[in-house]
Amino acid sequence: MIKLFNHYFDRRTLLQLFLDGLLISAAFMATLVVLTDAGDLTISQVGRGLARALLMSIGFLAINSALGLYDRGGVFNNTQLLARVLVSFLMTGVIVVGVLLLLPMKAFYGHTWAVVIVMMATGLLLVVQVLTGEFLPRSLARRKVLVYGTGAKAKAVGQTLRRPSSSAELCGYFASPNEQEHLVTDWGVLLPGQSLTEVVIEKGVDEIVIALSERRGGSMPMRELLDCKLNGVRVTDIAAYFEQNLGQIRLDAVSAGWLIFGDGFNQGFVRTTIKRLFDIAGATVLILLALPIMLVTALVIKLESSGPILYKQERVGLNNKLFNVVKFRSMRTDAEKDGIPRWATAGDSRVTRVGRVIRKLRIDELPQLFSVLNGDMSLVGPRPERAFFVEKLTQDIPFYAVRHSVKPGVTGWAQVRYQYGSTVEDTAEKLQFDLYYVKNHSLFLDLVIIFETVGVVLTGKGAQ
Repeated sequence: MIKLFNHYFDRRTLLQLFLDGLLISAAFMATLVVLTDAGDLTISQVGRGLARALLMSIGFLAINSALGLYDRGGVFNNTQLLARVLVSFLMTGVIVVGVLLLLPMKAFYGHTWAVVIVMMATGLLLVVQVLTGEFLPRSLARRKVLVYGTGAKAKAVGQTLRRPSSSAELCGYFASPNEQEHLVTDWGVLLPGQSLTEVVIEKGVDEIVIALSERRGGSMPMRELLDCKLNGVRVTDIAAYFEQNLGQIRLDAVSAGWLIFGDGFNQGFVRTTIKRLFDIAGATVLILLALPIMLVTALVIKLESSGPILYKQERVGLNNKLFNVVKFRSMRTDAEKDGIPRWATAGDSRVTRVGRVIRKLRIDELPQLFSVLNGDMSLVGPRPERAFFVEKLTQDIPFYAVRHSVKPGVTGWAQVRYQYGSTVEDTAEKLQFDLYYVKNHSLFLDLVIIFETVGVVLTGKGAQ
C-alpha cells in the first residue's frame, strides 16, 4: 500500500490509474498531431492540447472511480461490469465533447475525428481494463507477507490476505512461544526449529504483520524483528495493517495508546478553513444542480399523502452539540407514534411508496445541504446520529465518541464502504471506517468519498 495525501492506495490501483490517464492523454495528443499540418503545430498548441488532455484524463479517472472500476474489493457479475463499462464510455464521451466545445482549438474546428479517435481509445482502454487489466499489475505489485501469531487476530489478518482482491501473498503464520491459542489452519503454521530471521530469508518475505493476542512476557523476538527491519523487511502492527489495507481502524486491534501516540487526527486551522470553504462551494453548486429534483420531490410527497414535506430531527454534531437535521419525509407521519426512537430496517413498513424511491436514490438527504451552508454539517463526515442512540452507543462501543471530533457529513467513508446499519453490531462496523476518516481526513479523501458516493447512488448500494 502507498500513502498518498493521507490516504492509502493499492499499488496496482495507482499503476492502473497512471496507465489509464497516460493512454487517454496520448490518444488526444496523437489526434492533435495527425489532424494538424506539421507546419501549423506550435508549442502553444501543444501546451493547450496537453491541458485539455489532462482535463479529459481527470474526468475519465473520476468517472471510473465513481463506478467502482478501481475498487479492488468490488466483485461484479458480467452484467454489472458491462453496464458500468457502458456508462463510463458514454460519460467519457460527454466529457470529451464538452472539453472540445467549451475549450476549442483551431486545429480541431470542423474535425469530428478528434472525438472519434479519443472515444475509440477510451473503448479500447475499457476492454483491456476488463479483460486483462488485473494480470500485469498484480504480478508487478504482489508482496509476500508473514503473519506473526496463530490466534484470533492472526486468523483475521490471514483471511484478508487470502481474498481474491488482495495484492499480497500469505507465506504462513509464525507461532509465538507464549501464544496459547492456535486458530489458523494447519497448512499455514510454519514448523518450529527455525528462527524468525531464517524463515523470512527462506520464504523471501517482504512484510511481517504482528498479530498476537497476547504481547506480554517476551512474546516477541525483538532482536530478530529488528534484524529483519534492518534488512529491508517491513514490520507492521496489526492496527496499522488494517488501516492501510482495509481503510478502517479495527476496534479489536486498536488501543488508546496507539491512537494517542500515532500520527493523524489533525484538526489545524488550515485544514478546518479549507474544509469549510470546500463545503460552502460544494453545497452551493449541488443545491443549484439539485433544485429541480428537490421541487419535484416536494410535489410528489405532497400528492401522495397529507403531512409535512420535510421533517426535522435532533442529531448530535461536532463536540456533542445538538442541531436539527432536515430531510424530505420518507415515512408515515405516525412512524414513531409510541415515542420510542428506532432505526429504519430493510423493508420497513413505515416507509411510504415515494419514500422508498427517494431513500433508494438518496434524494431524501438533499435538504441537508442547507445544514452544510449554515455550518452544522459538512459535505463529508460521519453520519449524524440521534442523542438517544449516541448515549447508548457511547457506553457499548469503545471510542464511539471520537467520531464527534469532526463535523457530521451528508456522506462519509463509512456510508460508501458499508451498507446501512440498523443494529449495534452494524454501528460498530461503521465506526471502524469513521475512525479511519477522523484520523486521515483531508481534502483529497473528501474528493475520493464524493466520487464513490456517486457510484453508491447510481447502484443503490446499502439503501433502506
